Amino acid sequence: MKTVLISGAGIAGSALAHRLRRRGFAPTVVERASAPRRGGQAIDIRGVALDVVRRMGLLERARGLRTRIRGMSVLDADGNEVHRSTEVAHSSGRLDGDDLELLLEDLVSLLHEHTRDGVTYLFGDTVTALTEQPDGVRADFAHAPSRVFDLVVGADGLHSTVRRLVFGPEERYAHHLGTYLSVFGADNFLGLDQWQVWLQDGDNGFGLMPVRDNTELRIAFGFRSEPLAGDRDGRDPERFRKIVVDRLAGLRWEAAERLAKAAATAPDFYCDAMAQIRMDRWSRGRVVLLGDAGYCASPLSGQGTSLALVGAHVLAEELARTGEGDGGHEGAFARYEDRMRPFVTLNQALATENPGGPAPEESVARAKNAISL
Repeated sequence: MKTVLISGAGIAGSALAHRLRRRGFAPTVVERASAPRRGGQAIDIRGVALDVVRRMGLLERARGLRTRIRGMSVLDADGNEVHRSTEVAHSSGRLDGDDLELLLEDLVSLLHEHTRDGVTYLFGDTVTALTEQPDGVRADFAHAPSRVFDLVVGADGLHSTVRRLVFGPEERYAHHLGTYLSVFGADNFLGLDQWQVWLQDGDNGFGLMPVRDNTELRIAFGFRSEPLAGDRDGRDPERFRKIVVDRLAGLRWEAAERLAKAAATAPDFYCDAMAQIRMDRWSRGRVVLLGDAGYCASPLSGQGTSLALVGAHVLAEELARTGEGDGGHEGAFARYEDRMRPFVTLNQALATENPGGPAPEESVARAKNAISL
């Protein structure tokens, strides 16, 4: 039974663990956080990714977790409504479509629930070194004893440790998109009832979404900025928190001060650059990258979750063929990349072809189905 170390217990890593376990592999997932991560924005499962979730046997469960939004209002900088819609929401697109929108933490929890009995999870730990040997890859950890695995997968996000250890510094591959995004939770102090509110004020803007039966808000605050000094590893949340609080406090909207106070105290506060990862190859030796670690499209694309799910399915499918004399792991990695590369290219373009606004509907429709399973 082949052993596979997966770094990262997010959507990509957990989905891959699910697919590999079903195919007779022995996955181990290492995750820096002490438990499945909470918080985060609403995410979308679109197009061919819906078929992946169906094949996992989780589609009905995912549908039961979908957000319930009736529409949205768009405000000007002073809080005056300039547009409203009951057909489209900025976070999810058409409200009558087949795509699924649910909270990031809910999808992560669902995937973990359906993998934990057959997958070894190492929470509160991280890979510190990877050394390829004739019989596999030796992985050293911050806490757990070193082990040798047949294969290693980096599914550890935009600031991937595996990518840094095997392929080199992040600055070789990261392309800043001119924006930062912060996401955090708060009480529903506006009393929003399944209704989103969006506001733009110069280089700053936010979206408010009620969740958990309208008891909470998920706040997504974005601001335009060139790369901020020292933000490459994305692990200075308090520095980013101060930037976000100050920018929110400077907005003209009458409730902006309450948003600033929420950002100052939110335990689930997140902020990072919107960036894409672009690489010529996603594998080296017995190590391969998956999802944001190898081809982050950024939340601006609206397709990060779908790329993670589809990538996990394709990689697991190709690895399962290695027992048939199909070139071993190197052949599997090459086939995975050949299948995924056009899909990734089209989806990354969604975040760059129309800066400052949503990608055209025809581009979205083409990108989200540009792969055959």
